[in-house]
Amino acid sequence: MPLFIGSHVDLVAPDYLIHAVETSIKNGANTMMIYTGAPQNSIRKPTEIMKIQEAHQLMKMHGMPLDKIIVHAPYIINLGNTINPETATIGVTFLIRELTRVQSMGFSTLVLHPGAHVGAGSEVALASISERLNQVFAEDKTNVTIALETMAGKGSEVGIRFEEIRYLIDHSDHPERLGVCLDTCHIHDAGYDVQDIEGILKSFDQIIGLDKLKVIHINDSKNPKGAKKDRHENIGYGAIGFEALTRFVHHPQLAHLPKILETPWIDELTPYAKEIAMLKSKQLIQGWRETIK
Repeated sequence: MPLFIGSHVDLVAPDYLIHAVETSIKNGANTMMIYTGAPQNSIRKPTEIMKIQEAHQLMKMHGMPLDKIIVHAPYIINLGNTINPETATIGVTFLIRELTRVQSMGFSTLVLHPGAHVGAGSEVALASISERLNQVFAEDKTNVTIALETMAGKGSEVGIRFEEIRYLIDHSDHPERLGVCLDTCHIHDAGYDVQDIEGILKSFDQIIGLDKLKVIHINDSKNPKGAKKDRHENIGYGAIGFEALTRFVHHPQLAHLPKILETPWIDELTPYAKEIAMLKSKQLIQGWRETIK
């Protein structure tokens, strides 16, 4: 089985999805993650202009399976906000639209930050997220999987512990529509020992089930373990380190999963080609970041 590795890439006019695919190919990637529009707002261009069929043909030529492509939901969705319920209600409507857009683009996995309690407490937020996701699934007509992302614990985020993700799956009317996105920076910042990959996978399997794992975000962290800050770092320059991240990328139990880099750009230059090459080869190049400035 090939290694499925890529990064977040942008949809840029006028070529949109073609641009994302071409960028990924240049980076040595065979998967990718996109947003269907800006992650900070709800402004969306029609998918009909995004050159989807041409992009699919290019993906097929370069061995990029459609079912390994990941779409990320915008950050503005917060289904856990009970302080201002209108925010959660708007989030439901927008999430349904995003699921439709994902399916119209030919993809099948949408990563979603579970939400934040904004002062009401985690238990209240989890109940709200569960209720709102059930509303989404009751109205949504797609078969797109929502992959709930493990969070770092910044601010009032929920979804920090595996048990919280399990709660959302257990309280879903359609658990078959829910999966998980494991972010290495986030679980490190949440307090998990990322150096102990076997321990993490065992715990994940016992609490959630490895069959629910759909995608892995491969990020180093600027912070010590348990800092709850969510600050991504370039591969090999952070507190997690190259060796631990390489174990995630090449672990046999994770071989079928897409691995997506979301590491920082360097002086407006993308690091992904270098990082992907190193992770593929399992060889860290000391001082690599300085060579692309």
